[in-house]
Amino acid sequence: MRYFWSQKVTTLNYLYKEYNMTDLHTLNAEVRTDLGKGASRRLRHANKVPAILYGEGQDPVSLTLEHKDVFRAQQEESFYSQVLTLNIDGKPVECLIKDMQRHPFKQVIMHLDFLRIDATHAVHINAPVHFINEDVAEKKGGTIAHHVNEIAVSCLPGNMPEFIEVDVAGIEVGQTLHLSDVTLPEGVTSDELAKGESHDQAVVTLNAPKASTSSDDEEEASEEAAE
Repeated sequence: MRYFWSQKVTTLNYLYKEYNMTDLHTLNAEVRTDLGKGASRRLRHANKVPAILYGEGQDPVSLTLEHKDVFRAQQEESFYSQVLTLNIDGKPVECLIKDMQRHPFKQVIMHLDFLRIDATHAVHINAPVHFINEDVAEKKGGTIAHHVNEIAVSCLPGNMPEFIEVDVAGIEVGQTLHLSDVTLPEGVTSDELAKGESHDQAVVTLNAPKASTSSDDEEEASEEAAE
């Protein structure tokens, strides 16, 4: 057991050194001129990922990235909600991941879409939701039901939240928290609430426990039905 744990710690330390959080948000890319389905297929066979970068009024650029780097980075939640840096032939470009195509059953990334960003222009992202103190809420006798896993928000790139925390410690049985009840980080606004009060979506509910029926009552009901 000690040997197994030692091996596990060694492996984790190695992964941490090779892939720290900064590295996960920085990917090397090369401009590609060989386009088309056939070219993309050849790239995938070579363990590379075809991609495209667009936005900010500039022409789209077709890119190639190493599959192993993309696959490792996309396992982190922050990959989808934080600013990424593409080193394109040595030149850094800040962007967001806008779309990712995966193989239907293989662990293979098929294609990536990146959107250029500007520090002075607001961006729209889907920020993951982290629910906390669920155990505290459920001690009141109910069951937590999530209605959303992420919230669409707008903000400047510098204010982008890695996730949005929703504390359910104060929720009561039968109560539902809506978007308007969620405290967003400074500089971050809800896309849905910006459309009006009618778009105030449910976020989480503490459902009342279902009424239980004793075995005797069930047996009696069955006998009555048979008669």
